[in-house]
Amino acid sequence: MAEYTLPDMPYDYAALEPAITGEILELHHSKHHAAYVKGANDTLERLAEARDKGEFGGLVGLEKTFAFNLSGHVLHSIFWENLSPDGGDRPDGELAAAIDEHFGSFEAFAKQLTTATAGVQGSGWGILAWEPLGRRLVVEQVYDHHGNVGMNTTPLLVFDAWEHAYYLQYRNVRPDYVEKLWSLVNWSDVTRRFSTATSTKA
Repeated sequence: MAEYTLPDMPYDYAALEPAITGEILELHHSKHHAAYVKGANDTLERLAEARDKGEFGGLVGLEKTFAFNLSGHVLHSIFWENLSPDGGDRPDGELAAAIDEHFGSFEAFAKQLTTATAGVQGSGWGILAWEPLGRRLVVEQVYDHHGNVGMNTTPLLVFDAWEHAYYLQYRNVRPDYVEKLWSLVNWSDVTRRFSTATSTKA
């Protein structure tokens, strides 16, 4: 059975400076993201042991731990690709039209996602996602890595609001960090994810 692996970064650790320092990016990827990958793999092993022994007393905790680590791995893998040293500006084409349709304007969407990200209580994420049942874009607040989201949604653009993503540089001023993220958004990647998500039936 294949194990989860830490993906390579699509750019150098220093490539997103000055918005995000190379020190933060290296720690974030090589330590924090790597820990979620290891956590997911380790928990799968513990689940397999529980099945082999027929001992399911700790199952609830193991399922929650697996969801936490796997979701952390998935969201970080998207986050790295959502950012680019050549990012910023705003989308065009069908994604831009969908944002206007579902949020009223790009400005209204950006304000909602910024507020959702900056206002996460504790640790979590702000996410632009596609909800295929209603065929609409939605903004979600994720607590930790896997709470408070629609079960059917597909993340398109994710903003990491955990302190390890910004604290060494922005201290406790999370809104300043979130504003800087907009200058890094790789809209080509977000558009690709949007095209894939909208071509899939609910």
